[in-house]
Amino acid sequence: MTDNTDGAESQGEAGAGESPGIELAKTRPGDGRRRFPGLSSRAYEHPADRSALVALRKLTGFDTVFKALSGMLPERSLRLLFLSDSVRVDERQFAYLHEMLLDTCAILDLERVPPLYVTQDPKPNAMCIGLDQPIIVLTTGLVELLDDEREMRAVIGHEAGHALSGHAVYRTLLLFLTNLAVRVAWIPLGNVAIAAIVTALREWFRKSELSADRAGLLVGQDPEASMRGLMKLAGGDHLHEMNVEAFLDQAREYEAGGDLRDSVLKILNVLPRTHPFTAVRAAELHDWSKTRDFQRIMDGHYPRRDEDGDASVSASMRESASHYARTVRTSKDPLFKLVNDVAGGASDLGGRLRDFATGRGGSNGGGGANGGGRESG
Repeated sequence: MTDNTDGAESQGEAGAGESPGIELAKTRPGDGRRRFPGLSSRAYEHPADRSALVALRKLTGFDTVFKALSGMLPERSLRLLFLSDSVRVDERQFAYLHEMLLDTCAILDLERVPPLYVTQDPKPNAMCIGLDQPIIVLTTGLVELLDDEREMRAVIGHEAGHALSGHAVYRTLLLFLTNLAVRVAWIPLGNVAIAAIVTALREWFRKSELSADRAGLLVGQDPEASMRGLMKLAGGDHLHEMNVEAFLDQAREYEAGGDLRDSVLKILNVLPRTHPFTAVRAAELHDWSKTRDFQRIMDGHYPRRDEDGDASVSASMRESASHYARTVRTSKDPLFKLVNDVAGGASDLGGRLRDFATGRGGSNGGGGANGGGRESG
């Protein structure tokens, strides 16, 4: 078996279009899980995440700008840091994680197998960073916490989903801008401008996490395992004390409970975070696993990446707007309900005024001058 996680040098030898992990994985996965040849990340991306990415990819010169920025970003430094002070996963080190990575790349049909590292940190965490070539990093806290391979498979699929979507580029940019904001804090208004960009990137970042959770589910194809992994992130390695349905009930209570004050506090609590709250992620993923979109992917009907160039920015924007409108309309959150009621009232008022102006109100609608006279009489 050829080792494909030796870093940029060994992977760079592969020819254009070659997929180092795919040849190894012709018989993978062996447990009946489905593969998705040519899968486009648009298949699983959250609508808000997808519209932002499509728009960014369509910007003329966007790649050039990021290549120019790459000299400023600490990517090479990060690679050297993990190479020198972490454990690189391969056939000889964390071999079971290496197998999971190859398996993941086969299912998602990644063109390159990202280097994977395990770093000493008791806090459970994982990340996918880099510009030209993403790398995946798992902390020892996460490796020890997720002792079930099905749970870990979902996490590696999650990070590979970030790589396939191109999230690593923007995540690295967010890290860079966050550090830059500290350095320019003394410049009048400088920190304000960067903080606004960071806030916007964090909002996208949170949506990108929902996309990556979906990629993890496509890899593991085990919703219960994905739920268990998220529960462990929230409550530790105490599965015998936890229950998936009860955990999902928590999320529903969080979304619907309280009054307007709680709605505002939810917004303030989530603003500084890069990830959505864990219970919310579990509920989002559970709901998506029940949708027709998920079933269509599992049946083999999904967008291919060779069609990405034809993706419409306006269509993605419309889908994103439709998603948010649907969220506001169906949400049980008090603030969202207020917004929906106000919008509904404004729409109803607008319709009445339009009918009045065009005389289409009918005998009981106050339409026209005569209609108005009949109403008063």
